[in-house]
Amino acid sequence: MRKTVLLVVLLVNVFVLAQAQKGEPDLLSLVDDGKKEKEFITNAFKATRVINGQSIEFLGNGVLDLRILHRFGFVNTGIKNLFGLDQANMRIGIDYGISKRVMVGFGRSNVNKELDVFVKYRPIWQADGPGGSPVSVVLVSGMTYNTLPWTNPNRENYITSRMGFYNQVIIGRKFSKSFSLQLAPIFVHRNLVDSITDNNDTYALGIGARMKLSNRVAFVMDYHPILAGRQTGTEDPMSIGFDIETGGHVFQLHFSNATGMNEKAFITETRGKFWKGDIRFGFNLSRVFTIVKPKTYRK
Repeated sequence: MRKTVLLVVLLVNVFVLAQAQKGEPDLLSLVDDGKKEKEFITNAFKATRVINGQSIEFLGNGVLDLRILHRFGFVNTGIKNLFGLDQANMRIGIDYGISKRVMVGFGRSNVNKELDVFVKYRPIWQADGPGGSPVSVVLVSGMTYNTLPWTNPNRENYITSRMGFYNQVIIGRKFSKSFSLQLAPIFVHRNLVDSITDNNDTYALGIGARMKLSNRVAFVMDYHPILAGRQTGTEDPMSIGFDIETGGHVFQLHFSNATGMNEKAFITETRGKFWKGDIRFGFNLSRVFTIVKPKTYRK
């Protein structure tokens, strides 16, 4: 009997050793040690912008994103304007990921012939596991520069009068594989305003959301109610659209009452009334390129 038991134990050991040599997990590897590694949450949004405003997403290290934003005229102008398609505004921009937590961007819009530049930093990244945060916190700071000819070239004009600035904090969370939400208070300052009744400083609250509809399509919403410093005759910018992922790029179709496509422009210069039909059809196209490949190490 003792010999039989020893033989069974020996056969079990041989079987376990053979399975381990084949790459199969051994019995100890099947035991849960209770430890869970920290796992960062990704793909809360499909692009680094919701529609107009920045999202909590970042480009990877060494990744360049060529972004083309296109927006037509008001749909409610009717057939005489081909429902807005006879007019077009656009912004072409290049964003670059310095690291997984830092990215920069530069763009140029034909609206006011304006240049813009920004830097984006993520000090807190939503993660599961030990020490993980329930939300992501992102800081964005940018500057715009108007290149239109001076309205009155005969007076003393200053280069600084062409400049605008904005600072933003984005707090967002991916609640599930299908739903993400973010809040983004933003402060915009313009060195020069049109009249004495206008405000140099404007405060708004960005609200962005994404609802996944399928593996490649998601519904997105981008809303910026003005909290203080509203410019005369302007409205809250509102946009809704659909993200369509097609391989190496994200194609977005949207409707918006905003004309401008940088933060200073769409927050302080939106005049269309979204709920009264002043809606512009547009699209955003994002194409990413890996400029610097991540280093690989041999084991």
